[in-house]
Amino acid sequence: MNVTLKAIALHSSRVADFENWFIQSIPTSWENKFYQVCNSSCDGLICLYYRYDPSIVVNPTTRWHRTIPPCNYQLEAFDRIRLVSRSPGFGKDKINGTYKPVWLYNSAEVGLKNKSITTCEVFDFTTNAWRYIVPASPYLIYHSQDPVHCDGSLHWFTKGDETNILALDLHTETFQVIPRPPFLHSLLLLIESIICSIHDRLCVSERIWPEQVIWSFDSEDKTWKKIYSIDLKTTPYWRRNNIWRTFTPLSVLGKDKLLFYDGESSDGPLVTLDLKTKYYDIAYKCNFKAYKALCYVPSLISIL
Repeated sequence: MNVTLKAIALHSSRVADFENWFIQSIPTSWENKFYQVCNSSCDGLICLYYRYDPSIVVNPTTRWHRTIPPCNYQLEAFDRIRLVSRSPGFGKDKINGTYKPVWLYNSAEVGLKNKSITTCEVFDFTTNAWRYIVPASPYLIYHSQDPVHCDGSLHWFTKGDETNILALDLHTETFQVIPRPPFLHSLLLLIESIICSIHDRLCVSERIWPEQVIWSFDSEDKTWKKIYSIDLKTTPYWRRNNIWRTFTPLSVLGKDKLLFYDGESSDGPLVTLDLKTKYYDIAYKCNFKAYKALCYVPSLISIL
């Protein structure tokens, strides 16, 4: 049975023009499965994954795709019905230009209680095989989050008494903790704080009623700066019955508009906010429930 992959594509310039948005239907020969998509695209490539089966790296523009064999975590998940389903990361080594799918998970989830705290697997396209990164992260991570790629690294929230931001450098394949954000405390509910990438800069969007604040990390001086503050009391009409979940920031359009993904609204998944007028608008209406949105720039790139 054929299925259709539908991708929302942005204009190739940083200043998006809504007239240039389109829906692209891509006929495939894949099985009729509900694939999920990694949180970040790289050079026009996206990574689709399914809990037990091979993942697929796709270029929606050219229809090129390459299948990736299941990693050990996925093979374990097939044998353990209750194993927590988590999301892999997909990013790019900015030094060598190589692309890397990554699975990071807490070792105890797969019965590795006497091993390291976490286990990390990275896929090598040259050998067509998964390998382990040793040592892996010394911090547990939350399973209910999607790793975010920006500036050559993947990022996660850590789990514990204190919540930090963990980074995996895809060139050196080493983990480090980003300098602790002054605003981030223990995360009881991750729905109120979101790691995101805006124009390839690491950001965190935090909801503390009555505001949603977006912070940006300066990698040069290792400090966090507040770049946007949104008044949630001016909630758009379609969201008045569901104001507790954070908008997901996607991009800045020009100088005066923010683009968000509204995963809780059935009729307005892509939303703009004019920073001058404070006016919300629905940028794109979707005829089906969209569980995730990502910024995507068309390209002709493939991975040999």
